[in-house]
Amino acid sequence: MLPADDPAGVAAATPDPQSAGSAVAQADGAAFARLYGEPLLHLPTDLYIPPDALEIFLDAFEGPLDLLLYLIRRQNFNILDIPMAQVTLQYLKYVDQIRLSNLELAAEYLLMAAMLIEIKSRMLLPQRQHELEVDADDPRAELVRRLLEYEQIKLAAVDINALPQLDRDFVRSQIFIEQSLVPVWPDVTPGDLQAAWRDLLKRATLKQHHKISREELSVREHMTAILRRLQSQRFVEFADLFDVSGGVPLLVVNFVAMLELAKETLIEITQAEPFAPIYVRLAYSPA
Repeated sequence: MLPADDPAGVAAATPDPQSAGSAVAQADGAAFARLYGEPLLHLPTDLYIPPDALEIFLDAFEGPLDLLLYLIRRQNFNILDIPMAQVTLQYLKYVDQIRLSNLELAAEYLLMAAMLIEIKSRMLLPQRQHELEVDADDPRAELVRRLLEYEQIKLAAVDINALPQLDRDFVRSQIFIEQSLVPVWPDVTPGDLQAAWRDLLKRATLKQHHKISREELSVREHMTAILRRLQSQRFVEFADLFDVSGGVPLLVVNFVAMLELAKETLIEITQAEPFAPIYVRLAYSPA
């Protein structure tokens, strides 16, 4: 045990910051990853990596026809004169690869492989004499027709996908518009008033009398009567403001009185919707 006043002992007991920093740097250099800020120097013993975790597919096909069309176009083969031997061999190599990883996916590809082998076999068989005299159908004709139709559909799908799509190429703008709490009634047109007035005249004509009398009618009095009635009721239907039993002169004066009130903005003539009944009410006066 060294004395307390020994400088060598004090130096040994005090850690050197430079040596500690170099140790951390060496640990970081040997570590292959950091977890929560701490370097990992060894792989965990219970780490499980799936066998297909790092599997990479460079080419993805949507089906057997897509794969077959890819093989033909990649080698610039004439689709109307397909070399079945080369295409079939390349197709079978791809099918063997996907059978190792996905047997269910390989099932539909095997069906096309059987069709290719059948076409190749029919082309290798010698033709009979009567088949040479009559133009026999090309065994590849049906396959070429399906490939051409599939290529047309695929090109059309590419053109459609190039069109601008909502939420992919652009977004729909939304604007919030604050609506007023005061209901806005549709305007009553002169045509509506004319139709209602004709209806009243027609009803008054049916009940008119042939008694001739002279009566002085005041527009102001009818205006006052209309205002008094509207004070007791919030809405009054247009026809209810008229007494058809009084005859046409009374209806005319009452109608003129109502028009004068509307002109002076003392009343409002409203309608809930087109062709709906017309209502009359006192004009709204803000407080």
